[in-house]
Amino acid sequence: MGSNSSRIGDLPKNEYLKKLSGTESVSENDPFWNQLLSFSFPAPTSSNELKLLEEATISVCRSLVVNNPRTGNLGALIKVFLSRTKELKLSAECQNHIFIWQTHNALFIICCLLKVFICEMSEEELQLHFTYEEKSPGSYSSDSEDLLEELLCCLMQLITDIPLLDITYEISVEAVSTMVVFLSCQLFHKEVLRQSISHKYLMQGRCLPYTSKLVKTLLYNFIRQEKPPPPGTHVLPQQSDGGGLLYGLASGVATGLWTVFTLGGVGSKAAASPELSSPLANQSLLLLLVLANLTDAADAPNPYRQAIMSFKNTQDSSPFPSSIPHTFQINFNSLYTALCEQQTSDQATLLLYTLLHQNSNVRTYMLARTDMENLVLPILEILYHVEERNSHHVYMALIILLILTEDDGFNRSIHEVILKNISWYSERVLTEISLGSLLILVVIRTIQYNMTRTRDKYLHTNCLAALANMSAQFRSLHQYAAQRIISLFSLLSKKHNKVLEQATQSLRGSLSANDVPLPDYAQDLNVIEEVIRMMLEIINSCLTNSLHHNPNLVYALLYKRDLFEQFRTHPSFQDIMQNIDLVITFFSSRLLQAGAELSVERVLEIIKQGAVALPKDRLKKFPELKFKYVEEEQPEEFFIPYVWSLVYNSAVGLYWNPQDIQLFTMDSD
Repeated sequence: MGSNSSRIGDLPKNEYLKKLSGTESVSENDPFWNQLLSFSFPAPTSSNELKLLEEATISVCRSLVVNNPRTGNLGALIKVFLSRTKELKLSAECQNHIFIWQTHNALFIICCLLKVFICEMSEEELQLHFTYEEKSPGSYSSDSEDLLEELLCCLMQLITDIPLLDITYEISVEAVSTMVVFLSCQLFHKEVLRQSISHKYLMQGRCLPYTSKLVKTLLYNFIRQEKPPPPGTHVLPQQSDGGGLLYGLASGVATGLWTVFTLGGVGSKAAASPELSSPLANQSLLLLLVLANLTDAADAPNPYRQAIMSFKNTQDSSPFPSSIPHTFQINFNSLYTALCEQQTSDQATLLLYTLLHQNSNVRTYMLARTDMENLVLPILEILYHVEERNSHHVYMALIILLILTEDDGFNRSIHEVILKNISWYSERVLTEISLGSLLILVVIRTIQYNMTRTRDKYLHTNCLAALANMSAQFRSLHQYAAQRIISLFSLLSKKHNKVLEQATQSLRGSLSANDVPLPDYAQDLNVIEEVIRMMLEIINSCLTNSLHHNPNLVYALLYKRDLFEQFRTHPSFQDIMQNIDLVITFFSSRLLQAGAELSVERVLEIIKQGAVALPKDRLKKFPELKFKYVEEEQPEEFFIPYVWSLVYNSAVGLYWNPQDIQLFTMDSD
């Protein structure tokens, strides 16, 4: 900062920053603020740039932490910002670049300072820093205006009320970022925060009336995916002198503070990754997820979650129930389109999960869409590339499928959607396949990956639950999907035999090695038998409910009929094997009667004829397979660390030292 500063390393010596953080109080009416706020540089975006900036300014920030109780300069800076925001809307309408530029710079400095303050002290200490005034050392006024609450309300107003233009884009991003920073105290606690000063401000008092408007704005920011304006659109041109004099800007100062900083060539930076092509959309979504996952207050539920749970479609003309607060309307078609297009990012998948799970209006709308493939295909692609995704992203994608498969209409309609040439599916060329068959293929592939790699029982359970929900509505299964169902059963059968053999050998060996602890093969056997039974129930459900629609499954069953022989008399599977055994026997007999050397086409023809001839009452009826997703107890223990890990890894313009993070370990996914 300052016209002579040419390197980030010079920032700690900068005269303006030294005055801000020093021992001298600066009145909010001092011309100094115009000088301090007259810097221009491309905002840092990469973590390396942000790390350099933080390392260069940390000493300044810590100096302010020490001196602010005496000077009250943090409060003075915030008051300068608050006074400017009152004219921000008019400035946007009048295209007052200088005013908006300086207001953005004030907020940028506030955000940088707050991030250090929140990291270095408790919330109670932070609250005190907002009350210090220019008095005797450490004095504060208990009856003064609550600057912290006023700043939060101002940020909410800025986000919701300022029109999004080229010249206001960056201050809108900065306002969202600053709200994220306000809530970042969670990062520095190992336990989930259930009581927090920042939460209290946001859930009651002056901030509460902005709840629905803020949630709606953040959603629309995500929907619109507005890209940032071209570089320089928001910055005061260095040769301009019009309007600058109004704020006491000498020409030397106007080109001052950070103008010369390029931070490693930000202007020539390579194209951003897809999820960051719209910093405002990305940051808004992260803030929305943080707000949605705040823990409930002792005396009131989280109003932001209430808003997310209850908003309706703009085409829904029914009145809002008086019992549901903070509700609003939004264009569901635009929301659906954005969700379909953005599923490459964890945060978009988490938003989709949140809406499907918590908002019945959104869930009903999505299930009624006739183009569900636009939503389902990106989710399947996440699961297909499981080895490239973090476990939480895979988990969310799988739960979304489970929620969708709870609906019978969905399970029927996916077999009516025919897809051509799925480019990302590389195991086999699929020139034409139904969405339902593709879904089965991807879920089975996920199960097989889990069996060989992660061995997560919960992942197994949810994959099988989704298949079970669909099984009664299996229709015209692709031959490859039918083969993979039986292949999975074959894999499970081999695994069962292997574990059984290991258990037998272990028992024999235990007679001569009493001191050696034995693996718990009984537990392994129990788990594998549970999975095998589930697969048998899925096959049985399809045969019982839609045998005549699935000749390819019967063909695959007959081709591998020897696999099922060992389970006919097994006490755990005898009941469920009755129908499968009956189908195998019935169709084997018809094929035997047809003679030898039958072509595939002839076998399928015989199967189709036999399916019509087989009396339905000969198949024993079992209870319908239906599994419903139920969120675990205390879901915040999973979702809050997950959301903040997304913020840590994805937030635009924010950087935290990994060594300071307490909520999650940096090497986890």
